[in-house]
Amino acid sequence: MARLSRVEAVEQVNMAFQDELPSRQAQLTALRATQEFDVLVVGGGATGSGCALDAVTRDLKTALVERDDFSSGTSSRSTKLIHGGVRYLQKAIVKLDYEQVNMLNMRPKSGGTPLLIVTFPLCVRWWQLPYYWAGIKIYDLVAGAQCLKSSYILTKTKALELFPMLKRDKLVGAIVYYDGQHNDARMNLAIALTAARYGAAIANYTEVVHLLKRVDPQMGKERVCGARCRDVITGQEFDVRAKCVINATGPFTDALRKMDDQKNPNICQPSAGVHIVIPGYYSPDNMGLLDPATSDGRVIFFLPWEKMTIAGTTDTPTEITPHPIPMEEDINFILTEVRNYLSPDVEVRRGDVLAAWSGIRPLVTNPNSKDTQSICRNHIVHISDSGLVTIAGGKWTTYRSMAEDTLDAAVKAHNLSAGPSKTVGLMLEGAKDWTPTMYIRLVQDYGLEVEVAQHLASSYGGRAYEVAKMAHVTGKRWPIVGKRLVSEFPYIESEVQYAIKEYACTAIDVIARRTRLGFLNVQAAEEALPRIVDIMGKQLTWSEQRKREELSAAKQFLYYEMGYKARSEQLTDTSEITLTPAEVGRYMKRFHKFDKENKGFITTVDVQRVLESINVYIDADTLHEILNEVDLNKNGQVEFNEFLQLMSAVKKGQVSANRLAILMKTAEQSLDQTEKPVSVDRSGGGV
Repeated sequence: MARLSRVEAVEQVNMAFQDELPSRQAQLTALRATQEFDVLVVGGGATGSGCALDAVTRDLKTALVERDDFSSGTSSRSTKLIHGGVRYLQKAIVKLDYEQVNMLNMRPKSGGTPLLIVTFPLCVRWWQLPYYWAGIKIYDLVAGAQCLKSSYILTKTKALELFPMLKRDKLVGAIVYYDGQHNDARMNLAIALTAARYGAAIANYTEVVHLLKRVDPQMGKERVCGARCRDVITGQEFDVRAKCVINATGPFTDALRKMDDQKNPNICQPSAGVHIVIPGYYSPDNMGLLDPATSDGRVIFFLPWEKMTIAGTTDTPTEITPHPIPMEEDINFILTEVRNYLSPDVEVRRGDVLAAWSGIRPLVTNPNSKDTQSICRNHIVHISDSGLVTIAGGKWTTYRSMAEDTLDAAVKAHNLSAGPSKTVGLMLEGAKDWTPTMYIRLVQDYGLEVEVAQHLASSYGGRAYEVAKMAHVTGKRWPIVGKRLVSEFPYIESEVQYAIKEYACTAIDVIARRTRLGFLNVQAAEEALPRIVDIMGKQLTWSEQRKREELSAAKQFLYYEMGYKARSEQLTDTSEITLTPAEVGRYMKRFHKFDKENKGFITTVDVQRVLESINVYIDADTLHEILNEVDLNKNGQVEFNEFLQLMSAVKKGQVSANRLAILMKTAEQSLDQTEKPVSVDRSGGGV
């Protein structure tokens, strides 16, 4: 039989594609009912989903279980770059490290056309310009035919023209090179959904309780033959049997390895990478920045993403946890480094941090390394004596090749009947029917706002039409359909309904991974939560108690994992109020315009009364949210001391764009205008 070409193999696979996505309940039924799968993948991150897709497109009967949500861990908390590894370039050249060279050579080979973005290695000494240029040219060379665009040198003048926020001092020039960028959580979801459409039984919120084993009569020893699983939502347990079990659990790799055999040594060294999100005006729309020589030798990225700016990352040893929390010292480290290369007239304030998160990199331990920076990001595939296949290490860019290596090893070790990988060139969820101009049709055919249409096309590809069809009429002249969840972001209510079709089970799934609202602005996400919970509650028939639990859990997620706690602590950690007597007097006057009765505190009623007197109307729920941001002791009122702490934090740049502070200042100015006495000269002197 003649061997199929890559193109023929992909065409053959596409014939098995299902237009209708099975429900989560149908997937759980398939997991329970199937007598034996060829492959059971544990872990629904990029690597696990990639393994499931590789397996099912090789015509292997495939299952995947994930104890949380798809992409809930490391895969949704990346720098958002699909790159060949410029951060490994210096180690590859200077240390002649072959492993780092391998990482450079692993560039993306699938996943559609990535967004082109440019980053600057800043050259502050004359010799750095040719040094970095030579290195970046090697980077281009290694990429070969898949190089997105050739790098080039910029003069100081041109660099400042393209990136006006840069510090002019000591800048010699810059080098531009190109990397790809993506929405990591949605990319991960696209891989998992594509696997499901090809017939894989996949289920999120399904954890492995323990591995199943049986004695192989031929080998005379125990072999892994599946897993006992538990539906996290219902608590029901069931067995999933498989000829091969693949451990693709990222930072939790060693936990599953020890479930196989307690004597197995740890092979992963977790490292925490923290990122922060600041307003989009800190960077040009299509230009990012890379600082390869920070104060402690780490690399800092400064990138436009989803009309915001991402800055990061740290690289520090950490403990394994399913809920990593960004620490204040990491946030401040990133801010300090950002200030080092931005112009002094661009004031980078702590209060501008809109969200922050920590991701745990599952680095492969090198026994000779002294720190996590020296650990190679390459991946390993290991097969235990009992047949458990473990894939560990790697990075987002290499997920497809990692999956291919893993399945090649699994097929060989377990004698599975399967051919070579067919995922090169395979279209993922949403790729069909997508064009660069499809957003125009969304505007014309459905009456969506341009920004919303562009977002839907970018996030869902060809599936954007399904989301648009579910959108409700707004009742306005424009847009005709598509009510936003929050005004400043293009996410619309029908995305919440569609998220359930994409296996979203909780409100966190929606704000963190189906949309990226929680990663972009924690306050905006909190504002959207009640409506999100309401929509999901109707679709999933949640009780009032369940709705309250969902709201509480999502707020906890924002508070701890998305940096809300670190953000709010900037207000509460102001024991020393750094205001001059004149400033205190000015703010006392402002406060008493609201506290007419000299109670020493203000409530929503006080604020609403003043706003209505200047013809500004805000609903009670929104006012409650505004005061709650400042109400430190959560007693439903803002005392004068709390107001002074707020204004002190604003002065120090720890808090920015606080709604109460801006409202009170605006109201004061309006009241002062109306209270000015009429000039007797202009009135004719009176009567």
